[in-house]
Parts: sequence; C-alpha cells; structure tokens
Amino acid sequence: MTSETITADAAGTWTLGDLTVNRIGFGAMRLTGSAAFHFGTPSDRQRSMAVLRRAVELGVNHIDTAAFYFSSLRSANEIINSALSPYPDDLVTVVKVGPFRDYSGEWATPARPEDLRGHVEENLRQLGRDHLDVVYLRRMGQDSVAEHFGALAELRQEGLIRHLGVSDVEPRHLAEAQAIAPVVSVQNRFGLGSASAATEEVLRICGEQGIAFVPFFAIAGGGGARGATTDHDEAVLSVARAHDATPAQIRLAWTLAQGPHVLAIPGTGNPDHLAENIAAGAIRLTDDELDTLNSVHQKAG
Repeated sequence: MTSETITADAAGTWTLGDLTVNRIGFGAMRLTGSAAFHFGTPSDRQRSMAVLRRAVELGVNHIDTAAFYFSSLRSANEIINSALSPYPDDLVTVVKVGPFRDYSGEWATPARPEDLRGHVEENLRQLGRDHLDVVYLRRMGQDSVAEHFGALAELRQEGLIRHLGVSDVEPRHLAEAQAIAPVVSVQNRFGLGSASAATEEVLRICGEQGIAFVPFFAIAGGGGARGATTDHDEAVLSVARAHDATPAQIRLAWTLAQGPHVLAIPGTGNPDHLAENIAAGAIRLTDDELDTLNSVHQKAG
C-alpha cells in the first residue's frame, strides 16, 4: 500500500467533546511559507490550497490553526477559508488564542483577558465561521490561567465557541481551567526525545480523564518552529528501515502509540510530505520497537 492510498482514519478516532476526529490531523502553521512567524519566503498560495484540499480528500477532519499564523503575504486562516469553504460538515477547526502579533509581524504583549473576545472574533472573520469548534488558551507564562480561561468560558456560553482546550500547561493549570469549564483537549510540546516532566504528567492525566492530548512539534523535535530535525538517533533510523518508512513517520507513529487519546497534527506545505504524514497513522510499532524508542526518549529527556 502506498502513502497516497492511506487515509487519516488508519490511526483510529477520538472525540473532542462531542466531535469525532481522526487521530491524524493537520497543523496549518507551515501553510504560510518557510518562516511562519517571520517574513521568510512566502508559500505558493495555490500549492498550499491544494495541500489542504488533498488533506481533506485523505480523510483529515481536524485542522489546527491560529490568526497569528501569517507571513508577509500569507494568512493560514485565509488560505483555509479559500480552500475549504463551504466547510465539510465533519471538519473540526481548532484555533489558539493568547499569543499576539501586530500587523508588522512582531510579537506583541500577550493578550489580556479582555482582549480574547477580539481575538476569537478575528479568527471567526478570517475563517468565515459563525462559531469555532475548539479554542485553546495558549498560556504565555502566566502563573494562573483562571482569568483568561474564564473569558473564553463566557464566549463558550454565548455560542461563539463549542469546546475549550488549554496549551503549554502544567497539571495545576489544567485543574485550574477544569474548575471553570470542561477541557476537551490539551496541546503541549511533546515528541520523541522532547518533553518536560510536567508534560509527561499532563499526558498521563489526560489519558486517565479521557481528554485529548495533542502534541505540537512531534516531528520537529529540537527543531521546533524552524522545522523538522535531521538529527535522528540510529535507533530511530533502524526502526524506520524496518518499516520502509521515514524517521518523521516513525516519530509520528511513536507519538500516536503513547495512548488512544493522543492525536497528531503534523503540518506541511508539501503534498508528498502530507501523504507521508497521514500514512504514519497506519504504522504499528512492535513492543520491542516501542521499548527501543522509549529508551531513546528517556535518554534524551
């Protein structure tokens, strides 16, 4: 079976509140170009739109985006709107709020609680939606998330938001948010060889409570926003050879193997990489391979 014939349901499904999604989704950050948070080379708009449409054809029904995903000529939300509107009924669109960039592209002061309504409304406008399926509060270093999350909970009560999530949090922040409103998903940085002790604990708690855990930079590893790492441990390369797969696919497969509640949102502007990312959902690692990769993870940690 070639990558092009494997669809996003190969990894199974999970529910975000009452919304069922395939565990392999799509992250929109890289749709805008070579430097999503800076003014690097802008993407080819038609190619980015084609990648999105192909993702949906391959069964992706969970797209992660944000109004602050833009480069000099491209906005991820605008590309999504142009490519996919009118949206398929089963497509779940999630956004993050909290970080803020001004129109010059520079990072500005993180949003205050009273700013979040405007940020939600901007995402709605750019996406052409009357509500957002899931909105994450991305914690920006603050000790307490109560005020910010409370502001989003009010917008949920008004019907602008269907479900809520939190991002870049420790267990105490998750509990703090849950005391205010239900949390359907947590999004933290996590990948093979890249996770904090607090995030490992959040991963465990989410599994126990049936909350989705959606790691970002699962492929990129230490590369982060700069892009996928090329520094692969020999053990990763060996497992990749055994499955006739790429190291990136093995990283995704390992991530998904951390629990049925773990989702993946790999992003790309490359149609070949898109097919490879989705095909990773069909890889089943053996117990011995998982033990080997877990050792790599623990050694790096």
